[in-house]
Amino acid sequence: MSVTLYAGWERSSSTDAGRVTQHSFSFGPHYDPANLGFGPLVCHNDDLLDPTGSEVAGYPEHPHAELEIVTWVLEGALVHTDSTGASHVVEAGRAQVLSAGAGIRHSEVADPSSGRCRFIQAWVTPTTPGTEPSYVLGGAPAPGTDLVEVVGGDGLPIGTRGARLLVARLDPGASVVLPDDPRQHVFAATGAVSLDGLALRGGDAVRLTDEPGHLVRADEASELLVWAFA
Repeated sequence: MSVTLYAGWERSSSTDAGRVTQHSFSFGPHYDPANLGFGPLVCHNDDLLDPTGSEVAGYPEHPHAELEIVTWVLEGALVHTDSTGASHVVEAGRAQVLSAGAGIRHSEVADPSSGRCRFIQAWVTPTTPGTEPSYVLGGAPAPGTDLVEVVGGDGLPIGTRGARLLVARLDPGASVVLPDDPRQHVFAATGAVSLDGLALRGGDAVRLTDEPGHLVRADEASELLVWAFA
């Protein structure tokens, strides 16, 4: 049983033209053998894209394999294209799941007409390797103060058994009870929340192992993202 806080300011970061990325786990040149993942969650990146003029901000076409790539847009809009033929503009408050399977290529850039874009992208290892790649885009869940399954469970399908992404938009003073899954990654994307008295500001995360039923309370308007693994 454990509750471990990971402060947002401690994350490593990468920069490129029009992009700043903060990494919650060991990533690329920011190798950390003590922080390679949390269960099947091996990447949790916080990207801020800021297109200026004709500059394209984001990630040009590149390959992936054997990953479930889940994106949640917090601000602005993200233009997604991939080698399955999918091409979509993903607005704030929507999730997408790209199952890379045996191999896929995709690109993700900020929609210039929507200004800057912030999104969270997680990479989760699939249960069954070597599948056909696929893509699915979700609708915007109804705003509210309950945790809503946006991926896994009643949300978008994901090729990782027992994995779920839940999202809550909390007004000041509102609270939610975390699920009972034995492994949970709780991320304060915006605002400020308290987890049984433990304070989280925007960008902070808590990793819970065998700690069911914790209460999260919003100290100000906040958006909460919870990965839960059975």
